[in-house]
Amino acid sequence: MYAYIKGLLADRNDQQIVIENNGIGYLINCPLGISAEIGLLGDEVTVYLYQSVKEDDISLYGFNSRDQKEMFLKLITVSGIGPKVAHSICASLSAEQIAAAVMSSNIALLTSVKGLGKKTAERIILELKDKLKDQLGKTAAISVAPTVSPASGNVDSGVMQDAVGALVVLGYKDQEAADAVASAYEDGIGLEDLIRKALKLAAGKKFG
Repeated sequence: MYAYIKGLLADRNDQQIVIENNGIGYLINCPLGISAEIGLLGDEVTVYLYQSVKEDDISLYGFNSRDQKEMFLKLITVSGIGPKVAHSICASLSAEQIAAAVMSSNIALLTSVKGLGKKTAERIILELKDKLKDQLGKTAAISVAPTVSPASGNVDSGVMQDAVGALVVLGYKDQEAADAVASAYEDGIGLEDLIRKALKLAAGKKFG
């Protein structure tokens, strides 16, 4: 199983890229919605990878960040969602948008992805929320508001709790997620923006 590849972005089309590393060109499934964020042709880039192995096919799927790949891995655990569909979702929506949609049951945002119907969107929300509950267990009601700076006014604990849940969906531990959300919170911030800020903080601590 590949984790990532570093190399030269040698070629790109609507659906695939070629990364050259030590004289070998790796053909990677990576639609423009993702590859446009990776770099320009000729750049030295890092692409996070998932290897799909089937009887008649071995394919690589590329991502521009660890969080995007983590969301993909969560999506393919949903019944009826294979790598191609999950990859298409990740190419259309950011990891924080998908996480926010799951936590806020935003079916409309998920169905904005071409080819993704209402029933599939509902299944994604239901199954990922169930996995979240399993991961958090008895700590599902973890409180993050008390750790926010007193300078903050009326703390929106609901938004904070949903943001913690979103980070847990993306693979962060509950307290790790809570600390990042508390540090990122500011008055009036929306769920998606809070998730985005908290992800940057959490990722810096996890991989720094």
